[in-house]
Amino acid sequence: MPSQSEVGHAKNVANLQKLTEQVTVFALYNPPVENLTVANLQALYTTASAKLTEVEYQRNANKYTIAVRQTTFGNLKSTCTRIINLLNILGLPPGTLDQAKSLNRSIQGGQKSTTKTPETPDNGQPSPMNQISTSRQSYTQKAVNFGILLQLLETIPTYTPNEDDLKLPNLTTYQASLMSVTQAVDQTEAQLNAKFIERDQILYAAGTGLYTIAQNVKKYVKSLYGATSPEYATISIIKFTVPV
Repeated sequence: MPSQSEVGHAKNVANLQKLTEQVTVFALYNPPVENLTVANLQALYTTASAKLTEVEYQRNANKYTIAVRQTTFGNLKSTCTRIINLLNILGLPPGTLDQAKSLNRSIQGGQKSTTKTPETPDNGQPSPMNQISTSRQSYTQKAVNFGILLQLLETIPTYTPNEDDLKLPNLTTYQASLMSVTQAVDQTEAQLNAKFIERDQILYAAGTGLYTIAQNVKKYVKSLYGATSPEYATISIIKFTVPV
């Protein structure tokens, strides 16, 4: 379901068209300001509509890359668990095995237990300074830690799994795909944010945005026909809002 603010953007654009159609039939409507003319209002509606479409297109592109990332990362934790289980039977030095397990904990998002009771501030939540966690839940960090784990595996001569998906070349390919899908999400998110900025500039820029122009159209009709006129009453009820 679209957020309230997204619905508000679309409603503002739709109401601009409604406002334009209304002032078009007012015989006396002939504003001395260029951006209030019917032709300019029609052009603004076309531009704003196109920008909303661009935002939705980029939003869908971002959602798609997020879904691909989620699918690609789907086997990461289980793969790391299998790697650790294999390392457990290789008779590795404790330091090497501990390093591998530490990386696995970071990828799994687990927490080391602690006997220290976290202090609780007035808001009733544990103080972040007193929480001990090895969780690195960002996708980028998980992919990076997995790469470090693979580097560690390369130093272990006895790591020679028979399972194809656990062999180093295939794990390296998998790690590259993790980095690639994460980068794709970052790229589409950046592009989406750019479209948000462009849309907001068209709709809400001070003095030149759709919202300001719509208010000025109302003011002009009010000055033209009077505050109690049916013409002004007709357009005064067409609402435009600014996102909070």
